[in-house]
Amino acid sequence: MTKATIGFAMCGSFCTFSKALLQMEKLVDKGYKVIPIMSQNAYSTDTRFGKAEDIVKRAEEITGEKVLHTVTQTEPIGPKQMCDLLVVAPCTGNTLAKLSLGVTDTSVTMAAKSHLRILRPVLLCVATNDALGASAQNIGRLLNTKNIYFVPMKQDDCIKKPNSLVADFERIEKCVEYALNKEQVQPVFE
Repeated sequence: MTKATIGFAMCGSFCTFSKALLQMEKLVDKGYKVIPIMSQNAYSTDTRFGKAEDIVKRAEEITGEKVLHTVTQTEPIGPKQMCDLLVVAPCTGNTLAKLSLGVTDTSVTMAAKSHLRILRPVLLCVATNDALGASAQNIGRLLNTKNIYFVPMKQDDCIKKPNSLVADFERIEKCVEYALNKEQVQPVFE
């Protein structure tokens, strides 16, 4: 049996990159074909969590595919039916806002728009410090959007970061299976 093809898009929540790459590797090990996608910031920004070129190289080693990182590279995802599912992990507050309002100005938002236009599922793995603040309305809108699914999330530090939510990256694999069947894993908030 041939497994699905998964677009795996990474946005700039740099502190979660190691978790995202681990899940990308698990999906490949399970037999999925994975196409790596990165926002321009994820693709080019060196941070205290690692050098951009090392992260890009690791994603390419894991998948055996070149990272797509421009709007023109990701636009064909829908028309060419390149993926069965698009995972956005990590999905930042910035990307949540753009997706909820239909803004398509990054490689990741273009990948999502292009993929959604052919009515295929998008799985969001949220990691943002303002999820229970400014981003709450965007999460609410997306919870009510057809073909958008969420990896369950919870507060990561309710004392020091009371508005922050982070999805459980360890559940991406299970959520992929559910989203491919157009089902939302419950509960969404833990």
